[in-house]
Amino acid sequence: MNSPASTWHMARRAARMNPSVIREILKVTERPGIISFAGGLPSPKTFPVAEFEAACAKVLKDDPQGALQYAASEGYGPLREQVAAMLPWNVDPSQVLITTGSQQGLDLVAKVLVDADSKILVESPTYLGAVMAFIPMEPNVVSVASDEHGVIIDDLAQKADGARFLYVLPNFQNPTGRTMSEARRAALSALATERNLPLIEDNPYGDLWFDTPPPAPLTARNPEGCIYLGSFSKVLAPGLRLGFVVAPKSVYPKLLQAKQAADLHSPGFNQRMIAEVMKDGFLERHVPTIRALYKSQRDAMLDALAREMPVGDPDSTLTWNSPAGGMFLWARLPKGMSAVDLLPFAVDKGVAFVPGAPFYADHGDERTLRLSFVTPSVEQIHQGVAALAEAIKTYATKLKA
Repeated sequence: MNSPASTWHMARRAARMNPSVIREILKVTERPGIISFAGGLPSPKTFPVAEFEAACAKVLKDDPQGALQYAASEGYGPLREQVAAMLPWNVDPSQVLITTGSQQGLDLVAKVLVDADSKILVESPTYLGAVMAFIPMEPNVVSVASDEHGVIIDDLAQKADGARFLYVLPNFQNPTGRTMSEARRAALSALATERNLPLIEDNPYGDLWFDTPPPAPLTARNPEGCIYLGSFSKVLAPGLRLGFVVAPKSVYPKLLQAKQAADLHSPGFNQRMIAEVMKDGFLERHVPTIRALYKSQRDAMLDALAREMPVGDPDSTLTWNSPAGGMFLWARLPKGMSAVDLLPFAVDKGVAFVPGAPFYADHGDERTLRLSFVTPSVEQIHQGVAALAEAIKTYATKLKA
């Protein structure tokens, strides 16, 4: 006899949870022959496999019981000390919380700082994963106008009052690749201090500069008014799922309690491996090799775009920026086109990208798209951009028909 079906009553916040547009598009890229500019995946060529192999053996040899046992929620002490030491302002290791990827840091921030209907501010556009972390808490998400230099201060000044925080990615932003200028950072920090506006500074890409490092972090200017998020995914390996939060001592205990409720602690074995790999200045030797690779691939994409796409009126041709670091390039289609509508034509030609509209908290620009240049080879970049150009031509022809 079959038992009656249960009636599950979903929490109100569950209705606000939606699948990641990027994750759905990545399923398309699994098709054979697709060149993907869609995913924000670090190049596997950058993973220090030999170093992790040696670290794994050493951790298991030196302290296997400790590595495989439950651990402190704050994180592995030596790793917290390493994080504090590598940041460009005075950080006490007791302010460092090791998280299961920086994405968990966003989730903890949302749980601790966001109430239903509370106002939070984000850049326009902003990181989709952050919006996904914030939305279930039912906030009022307000976009702040932004340009190639970052947040526009005059618009922020009009919207700052009553906001719980401004979430910002100053360095090689996902999705646009832009970097906030020094002048804009100084003005933003001054306004935030004046208005008592907390900042959530997300910096997963800051070490991936190509020619010159970005300006000092916002948090370095006002540590008590900022929560800083970092990641090991872009400089070591994303599969280990480790990041960190640096928080003022007034906020840290609640973030820790939210962490304890979420997963008790991030994998202790992984933390010990990263601490072992990072000792003796490994990152200072390793990260420059990532920068060199990504710069060459950015240059390949810029060269391919210049060759394949006609240059002219921004309303009639594809336009794009030239990021100074990171993993992404931001482009805009001619007037009357939609990146969502273009995508099937692109996939049919063998290339994929991410439409830009989902990165806006409101009023998304349908003409924008994000191109990731770090995972495909230089040859694939040239082939993929040529395929994208053909897709745009085919789409344009269909629009005129």
